[in-house]
Amino acid sequence: MIRTPLRPLARILDARRKGENPDAIERENLRIRHEQMRDKARSRAEGRLLVMAVMFFCAFGVVGARMGTLAASEPEEPRAQATGASIIASRADIVDRQGRILATNMETFSLYAHPHQMVDPNRTAAELAKIFLELDEETLRKDFTGPRKFMWVRKKLSPEQKQKVHDIGEPGLLFGPREMRLYPNGALASHVLGGASFGREGVHSAEVIGTAGIEKFFDEELRDPAREGAPLELSLDLTIQAATERVLLGGMKLMNAKGAASVLMDVYTGEVIAIASLPDFDPNDRPRPLTQGEAADSPLFNRAVQGVYELGSTFKIFASAQALELGLVNPNTVIDTSPPMRVNNHPIREFNNKNYGALTVSDIIVKSSNRGTGKLALQIGKARQQEFLKSLGFFEPVPFEMIEAKGGQPLLPPRWADISTVTVSYGHGISTTPLHLAAGYAALANGGYYVQPTLLKQAGPRLGPRVVSERTAAQSVEMLRKVVTEGTASFGEVPGYSVAGKTGTADKPRANGRGYYDDKVINTFASVFPSNNPKYVLIVTLDEPVETSGTKPRRTAGWTAVPVAAEMIRRVAPLLGLRPEVETRQLTGIINTSN
Repeated sequence: MIRTPLRPLARILDARRKGENPDAIERENLRIRHEQMRDKARSRAEGRLLVMAVMFFCAFGVVGARMGTLAASEPEEPRAQATGASIIASRADIVDRQGRILATNMETFSLYAHPHQMVDPNRTAAELAKIFLELDEETLRKDFTGPRKFMWVRKKLSPEQKQKVHDIGEPGLLFGPREMRLYPNGALASHVLGGASFGREGVHSAEVIGTAGIEKFFDEELRDPAREGAPLELSLDLTIQAATERVLLGGMKLMNAKGAASVLMDVYTGEVIAIASLPDFDPNDRPRPLTQGEAADSPLFNRAVQGVYELGSTFKIFASAQALELGLVNPNTVIDTSPPMRVNNHPIREFNNKNYGALTVSDIIVKSSNRGTGKLALQIGKARQQEFLKSLGFFEPVPFEMIEAKGGQPLLPPRWADISTVTVSYGHGISTTPLHLAAGYAALANGGYYVQPTLLKQAGPRLGPRVVSERTAAQSVEMLRKVVTEGTASFGEVPGYSVAGKTGTADKPRANGRGYYDDKVINTFASVFPSNNPKYVLIVTLDEPVETSGTKPRRTAGWTAVPVAAEMIRRVAPLLGLRPEVETRQLTGIINTSN
C-alpha cells in the first residue's frame, strides 16, 4: 500500500522559502485524507445496503409466493406418518357383462386423534360415544388422557358422521381422506365379489386389498396402475343374478331348506351368467368367519363352489352316456333291473324298494333306476369309469376365478372297488360341487365338448377337448328331456321352453362322518334348456329341504328342487333373450266369409 506523507519535504521547503506556514500543508493533507476515507466507507456501506435490500426483496418474494400458493390450495390436515413408499389406494371397478357397476370406490374420511392436542378429552370421549355407539366412553377417556400421541378412532366415516365429529370442535380430532370399496347392490352376488379391506394404512391414504371371492383372485390386476382404471368385466348379468337369487331365496323358504345354491352357465362359452349361494351376506359389512361349528353354517360359505356334496341320481346320465359312447348299449337296449342285485356282498336297492323289471337304457334314466345304472357301470368297468369322470373334471377342483374354488376338492372313494363303481354311477360315494355338475352337463349339452366354467366375459365359444361324440350327446339330452315329460321331473316343464334334466336325491352324511341322517337330504336338479337347441345349464341344489303341503313330508328332488328350477327358468329365459316356442293349433269353427 502507498501512503502519501502529510508533510511532503518538497512542499515544506518551498513554503519556508516563500515565508508560508508549513503546518497548513499538513492540515490540508490531513483533511483530504479524511475525506477520501469517508467517501470509501460510504461507498462500502451503500454496497452492503444494496446487497441486503436485494436479499430481503428475494426472501419476501419467496414468502409471498408461498403464501399465495397456500391460500389458493385446498385445506388439508398435516401429515402424521413418516416418509415411506407411497400407498396406491385406487382400485379398478368390477362390472357385469352389460357394464353395470358391481364394485367401485367411494371417497370417504378416516378419523384419528392427537390426544396431546386435545382441549377437553373427557367431553370429546363422551361426544364420540354418542356418535359411534360401538365405542366405549370410558375406554376413549383413558386413551385420550394417557401417554399416547396418536390413535385411530374410526377407519371409515359417512358424510353425516364426519359432520357430527366436526361439530364437536375439538382440535385434537383430525380427518384423513381415503378411498373405501363400495358394493352398491348390497348382498347381490356377494359370494362372487367376496369383499375388500384395508392393507397398509396412513392418515392420508389406505391400500384397498381383496379379502375373498373375485376381489382376492384378481387383487393384483385390480390394483395395477397399468390398467389405467379399466374395469374388470364379469360374465354375470346383474338382472339375471337378481332374479336367480330372488327365486332361490323364495324356494329355500318354501321348501324349508337350510341352504341353497344355483349355477346358470352358457354351455358353449363356459360363462357363468348367475351363481348364487344362500344364506348370503352384505360385502359392505362382511361378517367375521365362524370359529366353531360347521363351515356351512356361516353365510360366508359358498355352497355352489365350496360345497362338496353327493349329488345323487344326477350322475346317472354320465354312466349311460359313457355306455352309449363305448357302444355297449343304445337307448333301446333292455336291461333287467329286477332284484336281487348284490355287489361285493352289498345289496343294491331302488328308491322305496321298487321293482322296475326290464327297462330300456332310456327308461333307466326316466325311472331313475339304481340297479340299471349300476349294471351299465359294471359293463364299463372301474378304469374306464374313472377315466371318463376325470375327463369331465370330477377329480380336481374347478379352475374357477374365485379363491374359494380351491376348496372344492371332490371326495372320491378311497378304494375304488366294484361296489364303488356301482354307487358312483348313481351319485353316491363321490362328492362334488354344483359347479362341477354344471360343467359335466354342459359337455352333454354342447355336443360333447368339455368347457371350463369362467366368471369373465368371453368373446365367443371356448370349447375344450371332446369327451363324447355329438350323437351320444344328443341322445343323452333326449333322455333327459323324457325325465321331464315322463319321469321324476314333471314339475320342471316350463310352457314355451323345452326343459331337459335329471333329479338327484342323496342322503346327507353326518357331520362326524359316521353314516347318514334318516331325514336329511341334499336335493339337486340339473337341467338343460332349451332342450331342442341347448344353450344353458342350470343347477339347483337345496340343503335339507322338505315339502310340507301334503299329509306327509316329501323330501325328493322332484318335489323340492325341480319346482324351484322351473320357476327360475320361467323368470330368466326371457331375460336371456330366448323366445318361447308357441305351438300352433288348427283353428276350428271359423268360416271364411271373404267370398
